[in-house]
Amino acid sequence: MTKVQLASIIFSLILVLILYFGCERRAPEFRGIEKSRSLNLELVSIDNLLQEAKPMLSASDLAQVNNYERFLHETLEDSSKIEAMKTLSGKWYELGHPAIAGHYAYEIALLNPLEESWSIAGTTYSICVQRAEDQELKDYCTTKAVNAFENAISVNPSNIDHKINLALAYVENPATDNPMQGIQMLLQLRDTYPENVGVLTNLARLAIRTGQFDRAQERLRAALKLEPNNVIANCLMASTLQALNQNAEAEVYMEKCNQQ
Repeated sequence: MTKVQLASIIFSLILVLILYFGCERRAPEFRGIEKSRSLNLELVSIDNLLQEAKPMLSASDLAQVNNYERFLHETLEDSSKIEAMKTLSGKWYELGHPAIAGHYAYEIALLNPLEESWSIAGTTYSICVQRAEDQELKDYCTTKAVNAFENAISVNPSNIDHKINLALAYVENPATDNPMQGIQMLLQLRDTYPENVGVLTNLARLAIRTGQFDRAQERLRAALKLEPNNVIANCLMASTLQALNQNAEAEVYMEKCNQQ
């Protein structure tokens, strides 16, 4: 076999691997956020996050964290590792570090790749996205949240909540080259599932955020027609009607909101 033939074979194998592992099973427009934010995965790491966070802990909290970390590194059973990581995730969330909490939740999902595990990891990272002030950290958590929700969808494609949460991850931290991506995803979900209350209420919430109260009211009335006692829809409707100075009707929905 000549060197040219060998090089050709190696190149072909590399191409196959790239196509198999690198090609996303998602629409091209949904990949832009990963391209623009992938560099932040190098700038932000769990080691860096721990180095920054640990000096701010009290002596007792630091001792607890270190003890569970030591146990995690020493134990060999996956079930014990998962329990230790659950404790660490909960502890770091309690201490106000959702990015670190998300890391341990994500590691749990890698060991126990169930729909619920991926959903919890995605939700934890989404909280980081909402709270983070540093853009690099926000981008890091967005990428992780997106990946976790996509994995949850792959486990159970019929669960619309995962698709809603994926769209909201993009909404909370829009990519500069595609700022409407998350909203477009929600609108596509509305077209596919026109009677899904979760889709309608989240679209209404976004309309309220941008001051489009008439549109929010329209979406909330559609949601409440489907689920008259939905707590979120009733509370949002009360706020929407107050913003429209329809206070008498707003009181009706506020009562339903407070009764739940």
